[in-house]
Amino acid sequence: MTVVEPRRSASHSIDPQLWPDVATVPHSPLRALAARRIFRSAVRRIPLRVAEPGGHTYGGGSAADPELRLVRPTSFFHRLGASGTIGFGEAYMAGDWATDDLAGVLSAFAAHIRDLVPATLQRLRHAVLSRMPESHDNTVEGARNNIHHHYDLSNDLFTTFLDETMTYSSALFDGEPSGSHDDLADAQRRKVDRLLDAAGVGPNTCVLEIGTGWGELAIRAAKRGAEVTSLTISVEQAALARERIASAGLDHRATVLLQDYRDVQGRFDAVVSVEMIEAVGANHWDEYFGTIDRVLQPGGRVGLQAILQDDHAVRETAETYTWIRKYIFPGGQIASLEAIQRSLARVTSLRVADRYAFGRHYAETLRRWRERFEADTEAVGALGFDETFRRMWSLYLAYSEAGFRTGYLDVAQITLTKPIT
Repeated sequence: MTVVEPRRSASHSIDPQLWPDVATVPHSPLRALAARRIFRSAVRRIPLRVAEPGGHTYGGGSAADPELRLVRPTSFFHRLGASGTIGFGEAYMAGDWATDDLAGVLSAFAAHIRDLVPATLQRLRHAVLSRMPESHDNTVEGARNNIHHHYDLSNDLFTTFLDETMTYSSALFDGEPSGSHDDLADAQRRKVDRLLDAAGVGPNTCVLEIGTGWGELAIRAAKRGAEVTSLTISVEQAALARERIASAGLDHRATVLLQDYRDVQGRFDAVVSVEMIEAVGANHWDEYFGTIDRVLQPGGRVGLQAILQDDHAVRETAETYTWIRKYIFPGGQIASLEAIQRSLARVTSLRVADRYAFGRHYAETLRRWRERFEADTEAVGALGFDETFRRMWSLYLAYSEAGFRTGYLDVAQITLTKPIT
């Protein structure tokens, strides 16, 4: 049974085969009632205004604060009550709510994430929210499927919002990132160079890269005279990375292998990995760090760039099925510094030698990506991605920006060292 709402505009018809859970509104009257009460109580405590049809407004925000417009309140609360944050995201994809300041609305929630839901109800979250499906486990086969879901969407899609370096991770701006006039490509190269410096990559260094991306780090390492072996399980990324490396005349120094990190052989002077740990899965972190320790020469260094959250969030969300896991990164898990250190202590001789955090730089990177993505909707549509997808992608980029803007998320370059004896 579904809830009947006013028809959506003809410009946003939802394909039920592509988006079954977006096209159909769940019928959860008791949960919807509870969700309405919790939501209205929560927004009264944060700098946000909520507007419903007919002109009714509420929330703790003033006219200067972001406004969330409930286009179809009944659908919104049924979705929210049925599946929590998944329903919140699906409601945006369906057009059940809208805003002129997506990152601002999400930042208002992110800044108060711990106290949005009363403590008594938070203890029931595991009974209410779904667990991550077993099919999303990052086994060798599962990881291929999960990576294919995101990174093999289309190289052309990523070119619509990435800069010329095709770097899909946080940039490092020169000085204060907010409002920086720094070119994004230059900021990405600065980030790569800092990580290569931290890992001691130079002439004749034998380097392993776990997670190729589209090849920019491998290219810059090879330009230093290093011998680079780069691993990816994304078919699309491997093809373009190889093409870019060959065009740079560096295919004699950099090799891209379509291979899972667990299968790597050989010994390396340095290992670098940029925002790859997020795709590993918490139950495979020991395999990831154990592999790095196994292939790293004594005295070698590791340059790891990782998105981080606090340890409490890691423990609370490790097995929860979230909107991000359902639609963007199946099997994904953000680590904490403490979780990384626990894994290192369990299975390796590696130790943290340095940590450089720059979360505000990621907020600016994401702002620029979303600005470019939303400015080029015609090109995205021409690639075959419908409006539901485009709304999903905008929400993902704004959701991530909000996390870094408020400090709920951070990103750091972490240098690891391996003792000689």
